Amino acid sequence: MLLIRNAVTTLIDETRESTADLALVDGFVVSDAIAATSESDETEVLDASGCVVTPGLVNAHHHLLQSAFRTLPGTRGVVMSEWLKTMAAAYGAVGIDPELARTAGLVGVAEGLLSGVTTVADHHLTWPEGCDDVGIARATASAAAELGGRLVFVRGSARDDPEQAALSAERIVADLVANAEGGVSNDGMLQLAVGPAGVHSDSEQTFRLLGEVAERHGLRRRTQANEQVDVAIALEKYGRRPIELLDEWGWLAPDVTIAHLCAVTPEEIARLASTGVTATHAPGCDLPMGWGIAPVAALRAAGIPVGLGTSGGGSNDAGHLLADARLAMQVAPLVGPALAAREVLGMATEGSARGLGRDELGHLRHGAAADLCVWDVSGVADAGVADPVAGLLWANPGRRPKHVVVAGRVVVRDYELVDHDQRELASRLSAVLATRTA
Repeated sequence: MLLIRNAVTTLIDETRESTADLALVDGFVVSDAIAATSESDETEVLDASGCVVTPGLVNAHHHLLQSAFRTLPGTRGVVMSEWLKTMAAAYGAVGIDPELARTAGLVGVAEGLLSGVTTVADHHLTWPEGCDDVGIARATASAAAELGGRLVFVRGSARDDPEQAALSAERIVADLVANAEGGVSNDGMLQLAVGPAGVHSDSEQTFRLLGEVAERHGLRRRTQANEQVDVAIALEKYGRRPIELLDEWGWLAPDVTIAHLCAVTPEEIARLASTGVTATHAPGCDLPMGWGIAPVAALRAAGIPVGLGTSGGGSNDAGHLLADARLAMQVAPLVGPALAAREVLGMATEGSARGLGRDELGHLRHGAAADLCVWDVSGVADAGVADPVAGLLWANPGRRPKHVVVAGRVVVRDYELVDHDQRELASRLSAVLATRTA
C-alpha cells in the first residue's frame, strides 16, 4: 500500500476536495475507511506536506513522433497547408521506423510524466510506404511501458491507402492487445484506437474501413476537425463543412472524440451534442499557429465532454499539459464565458479520460486507478495564493510536479524520473537524429 499524507488538499475530481490521507492499494484508490485500518509495516508513505494532490493528467491528443521535430524552420506562424508540407519533408529526410518511434516516444512520454501526464494518447499519423507498422506501434508502446506511463496508441491515417490502413490496424491489434476488452490491455496500461487525421486528408472509405476495425474490436475512434485547413479543404473538395461530412460518414457517435474544433458554429455544436461525441481542446497548438480557438465554454454548455491535449512537438514544441491548461483558461474569454481553474483541471483529467472511454482515470474517487500528481505549493511562486488549487494554473507557469504516481507506483520522485535519466533519453534521441541527418 502507498499512503499519500499531509497534503494541503487533494482534488478528488472537478467538484470535490479532501484533506484526508489518500491510500493506494494494488494500483487503485481505496476509501478513507479502508485506509485507516489497512496500514502495515509494508506500507510506503509519500509525504505531501506543503503540496496539492491531483489526479494524474490525461493528455488526450499528442503526436509523440513530433518530439523529434520541434521548432523546425518554416513551421512557425504559417498556414497549415505549408506546415504539413514542411513536416512531411522532415519526416522523409530522417526516416520513420521503430528506432525513431522508440527514441522519440521515450522522450515524449518522459516529458509528459515529468510535467504530470500519467496517460497520453498518441495519434500516430506517419506511415511511410513499406514501413514496419507493427514495429512502430510496438516500439512506442514499449517506450511508455519502460517509463511506467499509460499509453493510448491511435493507428491514425493521413492520406494512407484506405485498405492498407485498415489491414495495418488489424495487425497492430493482433500484435499488441489481442483479445483484450475494448482494445485495453489487462493491466490498463495500453489501449488501442483508430483515427484518420481528418476529412482534409482522408477519404470516406478510410473513415468507413477504420470504423469497421473499431467495431470489430471495440476500439475507440478519434479524429481531428475544424482547424484552418480542414474547413477550407472540405468546402473546396466537397462543398460541405467537416462536421456534416463526419456525420454522413458515420463518425459522429459516442465512441468518437474530435480534436481541435476551432471553427464550429452554434448549429454544429448542437449537432455534436446530439450524437454523444466528446471533444479535445488543443490550445497550445492552435493558438500560436493561428489556427483558431475552440469555443470550449459553449461546447461544455451543450453537454459535450471536453478533454485537453497538447498536440505534437511540430506545432506546440512542448508536452506540458498543465501549461496548456493555463493557456486554455486564459484565452477562454476571447471566444465565450471564462472558465474556472477547476473546470480546466477537470478537462485535463476526467474530461480527457471520458473521451478515451476510461472511467477509472482522471479522478481519485474510491476505485479509481491510482494515478496522481503531488504539486509543491510552498515556494515563493505560490506565496499569497488564496486558493492553492486555482493557483496550480494561475501561479507558477511551467510548474512541474514533485512526485508522480501511476498505477500505484512512484515513477517521478523529487522532480526526476525514478528509473531513467532524462538527460540520457534526450541525448539518445539527439544521437539518432544526428546520424540520420549527417
